[in-house]
Amino acid sequence: MGIALALLSALSYGVSDVLGGLAARRLSPARVALVGQVGGLCVTAAAVLLVPVAPPRMPDLAWGAASGIGTGLGMAFLFRGLSRGEMSVVVPLSAVGGVALPVLVGAAVLGERLSWPTWIGVAIALPALWLISRAPGGSVPPSRASVVDGLAASGGIAVQYLCLAQTAAATAGLWPVLSGRVAAIATVLVASATLVRESADDRPAAGAPPGVLAMSMGAGALAAAALGAYLFALRTEFVTVAVVLSSLYPVVPVVVGLVFLGERLGRTQALGLAAALGATVLIATS
Repeated sequence: MGIALALLSALSYGVSDVLGGLAARRLSPARVALVGQVGGLCVTAAAVLLVPVAPPRMPDLAWGAASGIGTGLGMAFLFRGLSRGEMSVVVPLSAVGGVALPVLVGAAVLGERLSWPTWIGVAIALPALWLISRAPGGSVPPSRASVVDGLAASGGIAVQYLCLAQTAAATAGLWPVLSGRVAAIATVLVASATLVRESADDRPAAGAPPGVLAMSMGAGALAAAALGAYLFALRTEFVTVAVVLSSLYPVVPVVVGLVFLGERLGRTQALGLAAALGATVLIATS
């Protein structure tokens, strides 16, 4: 069940990326992120109210808030890197680093003992994420700023996963995700005023169209659902397994581009997709 929930988390994250990417064509990424976090907060609050759960515990709320700070910082540095036109460096660095750090912590600090087929699957998944996320045009040497942004974004993503894993997954319900959305909104607001400054040219003259706002909120709602699925996956799976599987979300935008947008698959992405499939099979059957 935990494997299925982790893969559901990846699917939710992937669709969230598609919606967020479409919205970012009409609205600045920072605003898409902020509106998305508000949407995630609304959906999570409704789920907490509708689904009977135990009262929240302060440690779970605190770890959830720390996870949300990681989310906000990860997005801020990711968007700053994207605003500099360094997608081919920032995106794969953030994707791979956001997985590699929790894997290292799981093995070295949490003492997780995985079977050798699982470790092989993890070892295959990391380069697969890089190949899938790698955008065309990466032949130009990366700037130091883009590397810093990518690594900083990966650190925020890793904090998101690791802090959420410290909650009592079996009893916490969605409370940690809820407190995380509140913290993420605050972090995105602060980061937008400091790290990601928008110029006047980035601001629509007549406000955001309702459809764009709806896509942004939908992206945030799906991202919150992905974190909820990841949290529930931790009830039966190691952090390493749950993180790796839920981080396979870059597969979804690639498949959507192929099936619905008529995009062509590059050699590196094809290799990455094949490797990701093999890694998933290895981990799921171990």
